[in-house]
Amino acid sequence: MLHLIRHTVASCLCAALLANAAGAPDWIRPSPDGRHFVAAVSGARFTPWGFNYDHDAAGRLLEDYWTTEWPTVVADFQEMKALGANVVRIHLQLGKFMQAPREPNAEALAQLRRLVRLAEDTGLHLDLTGLGCYHQQDVPAWFVAMGEAQRWEVQAAFWAAIAQTCAASPAVFCYDLINEPLLPGARKAETQWLAGELGGKFFMQRLALDLAGRTPAMVARAWVEKMTKAIRAHDARHMITLGEVPWNLAFPGAKPLFSSPEVGGTLDFVSVHFYPQAGEVDKALAALAAFELGKPLVVEEMFPLRCSLEELGAFVDGSRAIADGWIGFYWGQTIDDYARAQPSMAGAITRAWLEFFRAKTPEILNATPRRP
Repeated sequence: MLHLIRHTVASCLCAALLANAAGAPDWIRPSPDGRHFVAAVSGARFTPWGFNYDHDAAGRLLEDYWTTEWPTVVADFQEMKALGANVVRIHLQLGKFMQAPREPNAEALAQLRRLVRLAEDTGLHLDLTGLGCYHQQDVPAWFVAMGEAQRWEVQAAFWAAIAQTCAASPAVFCYDLINEPLLPGARKAETQWLAGELGGKFFMQRLALDLAGRTPAMVARAWVEKMTKAIRAHDARHMITLGEVPWNLAFPGAKPLFSSPEVGGTLDFVSVHFYPQAGEVDKALAALAAFELGKPLVVEEMFPLRCSLEELGAFVDGSRAIADGWIGFYWGQTIDDYARAQPSMAGAITRAWLEFFRAKTPEILNATPRRP
């Protein structure tokens, strides 16, 4: 009953916001010197601070419930806003948006438009991350069977449809081309497109199974340029990025690939995902510094997964001289929801994380930036 009341109240709040668009978000772009973000109209500095809204507490992906349980989505957006977020990262599944190789799903695009309007009305910006294949059972068989060139064509068609749908909205913060892409090694071909399984979800995808005489940079650059071109054919204004794994944490001396000038010249800012190890905050900060490449830098994923919350806080504080934004996680339950739930280690960690985020908001959004 409390959950239903919360959703009803959120729906009423959303209706009120529809009648008053004064809080609608401004367009966001890189600053003229390329060092941080600014609001296009006001010129005010913008610091991305928000959540990955990738699944709910039951592990369902957004497309699994955003049509039949729309009040839940409305409530969650209101809750993220109340916690202090200004950015919400949404993960869009390729199989839900492409019903055939060159045929976007009109119903999914209509629901995406609805989500964009909700973001506008709530005063939130969307980081639209695409091409998700997180649930292997939802990946179309025709896509799995495709070779590299055909897959790239489908992925480009996906991005063309998303860009055409979202081009006019200031609520879109950016398009993130793909979550944590992989490339094969030079010595052997791969056989599987998906990797990075965690909790039944596959968070990584390979862009190719075989380098076929090419360097990794050649493949990465060709793919990034193809996706960027597909977006720019319909949307010349919104920023484009790509969610990168900091391989230099595991392999000291490794250089950023996708965000490098050689590969990511068409990307507007750098996005990288960090989960510091316990006792290794300094190591994480040193690895993050390698991604300072003359563009705005966002820590697009972070969570006390492998370290304490205090250490994650130290990572955020230490990275304020390097990063221009931070995005954590929200899974559809409030601080009060976790307090009422049956006690669990995961629930306690997530509740403490949300309390940390809420308390940290004024410091992040109102303090004088350390980064010039």
